[in-house]
Amino acid sequence: MTLFEWVQGAIIAVVVAASAFVAFRKLLPKTSTRLLARVSASLNRSGRAGALRFLGRRLQPAAATGSCGDGCGSCNSCGPAAPRTEAQPLHFKPRQPL
Repeated sequence: MTLFEWVQGAIIAVVVAASAFVAFRKLLPKTSTRLLARVSASLNRSGRAGALRFLGRRLQPAAATGSCGDGCGSCNSCGPAAPRTEAQPLHFKPRQPL
């Protein structure tokens, strides 16, 4: 294998891993938050190297602060729920011949 093939394989592996990570975060948000919190806690222990502690702090998921802007509903200022609209009937029209 040439150097180009190794570099190409490494780049493809990084792109596939990043897309799998994004899909994991999007499709399983609670699971990914729990997993990132566990990894972050294990990296951010005393006695670890400074780089690992920094990485642990960066990976730590953002906690719900309870402020009025985070959308968690803890301050009850989100207002009433939006009223449900009536079901709209579908109107199908025949295609016009070309």
